[in-house]
Amino acid sequence: MNIKEILSIFNSNKNARNIDGMSHFGINTKKAFGLPIPFLRNLAKKIGKNHSLALELWETGYHEARILASFIDEPASVTEKQMDSWVKDFDSWDVCDQCCMGLFDKTKFAYKKAVQWSKSKKEFIKRAGFAMMASLAVHDKKADDSIFEEFYPLIIEGANDERNFVKKAVNWALRQIGKRNLSLNVSAVKTAHDILKLDTKPSRWIANDALRELTGNAVQNRLKFLQRRNSK
Repeated sequence: MNIKEILSIFNSNKNARNIDGMSHFGINTKKAFGLPIPFLRNLAKKIGKNHSLALELWETGYHEARILASFIDEPASVTEKQMDSWVKDFDSWDVCDQCCMGLFDKTKFAYKKAVQWSKSKKEFIKRAGFAMMASLAVHDKKADDSIFEEFYPLIIEGANDERNFVKKAVNWALRQIGKRNLSLNVSAVKTAHDILKLDTKPSRWIANDALRELTGNAVQNRLKFLQRRNSK
């Protein structure tokens, strides 16, 4: 399947109602077809992994084409230059998150970019940094706890950012780290209390929301279960 055929499929399935719904949820729809993620995932399965086609899709600038690009690209073929180029093009939280969760976090540059991008002044680049932290906390099962603890100062630093897409990503990163195991749960809860002391509107929301989940029965029971299972 080539770029022309893919864009033809996009046009044939364009959904104006979905475009309106996407816009309602803060998604940039200037170059969108209104295609849902399951549709794009099914299409990605039919296409298979293809690095060169992913690069072509990205260059079209179409919203769904860029999400599809993140689905079919090959992590081993992704360069640091490509990551820095793509992240500058992020203009919607969903493109940002899909790239980070489905592609970038599987590259050898993932941890480096999580730190680097989290310090950016650009809204979606900064979101990408924290989205990477959250995604790595979920997907990198073998990583040592100390790696994630090194993210805490960056999370605290980012907790005063009032921009909605950054604020939610900072919260997301903290919660996902705190759900890895009991040890990180304790340190994440402590970090949340440190954030609470900043006493700003975004920091209060980030901390209180994280504490509600991380100290809740559902998370605590699951982590205790995992600890018992792993100790056998």
